[in-house]
Amino acid sequence: MANLNLGPKDVYDAIVVGSGATGGWAAKELTEAGLRVAVLEAGRMLVPEKEFTEHGIAYQIRYRGYSPEIAETRPIQGYCSGCNEWNYKWFVNDYENPYTAAPEKPVWWFRLRILGGRSLAWGRQSYRLSDLDLKAASHDGYGEDWPVSYSDLASWYDKVERYIGVSGAAEGASQLPDGKFLPPMPMTCGEVMLRNSAKEKFGRIVTIGRCANLTAPLNGRPPCHYCGPCERGCITHSYYNSPTTTLAAAQATGRLTLITDAVASHVTTDLDTGRATGVRYVRRVTRESRELRSKVVVLCAQAMESVRILLNSANRQSPSGLANSSGVLGHYLMDHVTGFGAEGTMPMLESRPWAGPPQRPNGIYVIRFRNVTERSPNFIRGYGFQGGSSPEFNFEAEGFGRKFKENVKRGEWHIGLGAFGECLARWDNYIELDKNVVDAWGIPALHIHASYGDNERKLGEDAANTAAEMLEAAGAKNIRLTKAMRPFGNAIHEVGVARMGNNPKTSVLNSFCQTHDVKNLFIMDGSSWVSSGCQNVTLGFMAIACRSCAYLVDQYKKGEI
Repeated sequence: MANLNLGPKDVYDAIVVGSGATGGWAAKELTEAGLRVAVLEAGRMLVPEKEFTEHGIAYQIRYRGYSPEIAETRPIQGYCSGCNEWNYKWFVNDYENPYTAAPEKPVWWFRLRILGGRSLAWGRQSYRLSDLDLKAASHDGYGEDWPVSYSDLASWYDKVERYIGVSGAAEGASQLPDGKFLPPMPMTCGEVMLRNSAKEKFGRIVTIGRCANLTAPLNGRPPCHYCGPCERGCITHSYYNSPTTTLAAAQATGRLTLITDAVASHVTTDLDTGRATGVRYVRRVTRESRELRSKVVVLCAQAMESVRILLNSANRQSPSGLANSSGVLGHYLMDHVTGFGAEGTMPMLESRPWAGPPQRPNGIYVIRFRNVTERSPNFIRGYGFQGGSSPEFNFEAEGFGRKFKENVKRGEWHIGLGAFGECLARWDNYIELDKNVVDAWGIPALHIHASYGDNERKLGEDAANTAAEMLEAAGAKNIRLTKAMRPFGNAIHEVGVARMGNNPKTSVLNSFCQTHDVKNLFIMDGSSWVSSGCQNVTLGFMAIACRSCAYLVDQYKKGEI
């Protein structure tokens, strides 16, 4: 993608900070509506033809996928399952991009700084929120309802799914609305057995994952060919990532200026009017400070990063952070709770494991069943399971030579489920600027105060137990429960730190992700969420961003912002 050659005095219609899932959609929607847009990306340009390595084999790379430089430069990022020798340079260098947290409350913050951001390595699981999530407070009395309902978002979910392509199966479950699906991927024998027994014995729904991998051609993109390691890119563009889909569409309009290596530090404002005037950024390589002007600013940098920019944009009118007259900015941080589930073996199934393709880039999903129609006496909200069942190698085999190889291939059929549970919105889970730590560009780092509470622990315990009972009902043996809560941030589903609401005194954004305080400033990433649900979040991010862009364009053309 080439940048447009525009001068430093140009005033854009909009600046979008961030080029990931929502930044890509904002760029597409705004440019296609006729606005001239600049996208700022803190990382470098991506060259898919050179950097997508999904067809590489371990022996072709020096450390077989486990470079020691990951631990040396990315000790936090290395905990991410998607970070490996092939792609670790997409992830931030933790020493250049520090953050702090109390030792007794560890937080993992996984970040990519490269064109496309986390859309390059996301898990692609794509689920809709329902009114059970959006109006959860009305259901159980905790927290606040969202100022939108499912009917407000349904058509935007439709639009996003039709464009990016989501494969899946309709199940008719009100707590997990069906979407506009491409054909579903097939289940394995073990998964079908689990599906049938869970339905028969517990009335629970096990479905194939709803996944942003194509199973049929779409918009010139071919279907997934099951090569496997999607976190290393996709040269055929068969899964959604912003550089090869939404950003490419924005570029095609001729109205996009793409500026990479631009580390945003502040939203600039007119102190007389309070309006946003643009974005100040630091050149990643040269460390030069520059400023870009625009009529509208849209933050899509990732929830905590967007709020970090606003906290750092404090001025005499907004001493506690831009758009923070409510004092809510940075509070109510949420991330799904993980670390609970069960696994076992399926001795009735026999198959030789195979390491090569085809490798289905998807698993199964167990739709939430707790606190849907009947209430648990121990906790509120719920959880869904992700998992799968397939034959695995026996890497504990004994022997030498050919005998050893044969023994390794005599593995067992594995089955497992891991829960993603809802995290309650709590005021004391929050982020603030650390006065003593800055990043490599002199921008104050974040201090993150976050932990899970008693409700999440009880929810997780229940999830582990119900996972085990479903596996047992399916005929699994050697069942092992997992009840080790993972650190906050492990799910990579951070939301909530600039929540939307109708009352400017208790929220940062209105229902269209427009800040109450600054009418030409929007935040269109996960910051806006009021509750987390238990579903993967990225599809919701994109649908909400599309809806917000339509409102922005309408208001802009009317001269209201």
